[in-house]
Amino acid sequence: MDIKRMLSGVAGLAIGLGVLVIGGPQAGAATNFEMPFPCGQTWQGNTRTGHSPAQAVDLNRSADEGDAVVASASGKVTKVRNEGSTSYGRWIEIDHGSGWTTRYAHLSAQRVSVGQSVSQGQTIGNVGNTGGSTGAHLHYEQLLNGSPQKIKWSGDTILYYGTKNYKSNNKCGGGAPTNPYTPEEACGDGYKVIDGANVEGARVSLLYNAANGYNCVVAIKTTKLGTASDVGAFLEVQGEARTTDRDEYGYYAGPVKKKAPGKCVKWGGMVGSSTYTSGFEHCG
Repeated sequence: MDIKRMLSGVAGLAIGLGVLVIGGPQAGAATNFEMPFPCGQTWQGNTRTGHSPAQAVDLNRSADEGDAVVASASGKVTKVRNEGSTSYGRWIEIDHGSGWTTRYAHLSAQRVSVGQSVSQGQTIGNVGNTGGSTGAHLHYEQLLNGSPQKIKWSGDTILYYGTKNYKSNNKCGGGAPTNPYTPEEACGDGYKVIDGANVEGARVSLLYNAANGYNCVVAIKTTKLGTASDVGAFLEVQGEARTTDRDEYGYYAGPVKKKAPGKCVKWGGMVGSSTYTSGFEHCG
């Protein structure tokens, strides 16, 4: 049996050389966001035209101060801030790639740091009453290229405008399954995600290992988990032939690894006919 296809995240062989310069995400399809609370919890969500921004939602349940807040999707923490007794108070922003970010505000505690990679369902903080808040709750936003969007969980848009109860599918065994492997596990020790993009059915990530100078690309499936289906990842150093790993895999394609000393790289991935290809970037 092909271990990578069905069971394991063992890193592949290294094949290339370079130093990368981090670039910004490209706009694209929304990732599979889930509620920012652990599986099975029910929370009341309130949306209103006078909210700032109007697309945000405030989330409450009984005696919720101190309850765990989890990441709606995997990504990289870009902001961990404290506005004191004004605005968001203690808040966190996570970059999910393709221009998408989420914000979590009025926290009593922040349990992640800037630059940290987080997985979907990972605890990032606790519900609080900090900033311009009159009672414990979570203020939550989804943004595309910095512009607030109407919020979707499990692919469904929440109620605008009004109050409704929602049950979390985040990291549940049913509902919205989560890939057990992360990009870091697929590429191996020392690799950190520096860029990412979504294709329909997978999350493609570019990683870099500062210790050995290797770039790594993996496509982590978000659907048909554990079932062999078409998925691929590729990495191309400018002036060299592209290397692609594409086959019927259960959990991810790749890792594809290369060094690129003094050169730019092009990277991407695909699931069936859905593809992402970067420009030549991250030049070192």
